[in-house]
Amino acid sequence: MGNRLYVGNLSYHTTQDALRDQFAQAGTVSNVDLIMDKFTGRSRGFAFVEMATDEDAKKAIELFHGKDVDGRALTVNEARPREERPPSGPRRDYGRGDRGDRGDRGDRRR
Repeated sequence: MGNRLYVGNLSYHTTQDALRDQFAQAGTVSNVDLIMDKFTGRSRGFAFVEMATDEDAKKAIELFHGKDVDGRALTVNEARPREERPPSGPRRDYGRGDRGDRGDRGDRRR
């Protein structure tokens, strides 16, 4: 088991410090990474909490998975590595662009 935890279903008002204090009840917290929306600056409702040991992480899951915090039942489990996604290719602009209002290729005459 890894010691990095995914914590989901967080209230948008939950802070990194509050998470650190909460999870310190299970053991030593190494790091808290509350994920924020880059456009609004508001929490996205999930975080990653790194515990010092696997035992602390296991205890945190037992203590907090399903527990009501700020009116929300938390989801706490072992964080999985991020999956590699294929790079997105060039975007196609169907029906728009330099073809004029008719939507055809523009090379045919009526």
